[in-house]
Amino acid sequence: MGCLFAMFGGLFPRLALLILWIARPVLVDAAFTTFILPLLGIIFLPFTTLIYVIVYVPNVGLTGWGLIWVLLALLLDIGHLGASYTQRDQIPGRS
Repeated sequence: MGCLFAMFGGLFPRLALLILWIARPVLVDAAFTTFILPLLGIIFLPFTTLIYVIVYVPNVGLTGWGLIWVLLALLLDIGHLGASYTQRDQIPGRS
């Protein structure tokens, strides 16, 4: 059950951003000028990209609380990457 929870936790931001991009492409287009940045965001920093798209205000950008939310999401993404890096030697069968 724990592995299933971890799998959904890892896939949720990617899936949510992909669904948001398909359902409301105007939000993603307003936040980014090219499709490469959100695509890289889905791969490397999914939670940060998702929060950025949600809190971005067209013609204004990020202000106040929006910037704090994006920084918090960045810390969560970096923490996830760091935890994955430190746990890499504990995979059974890997030398």
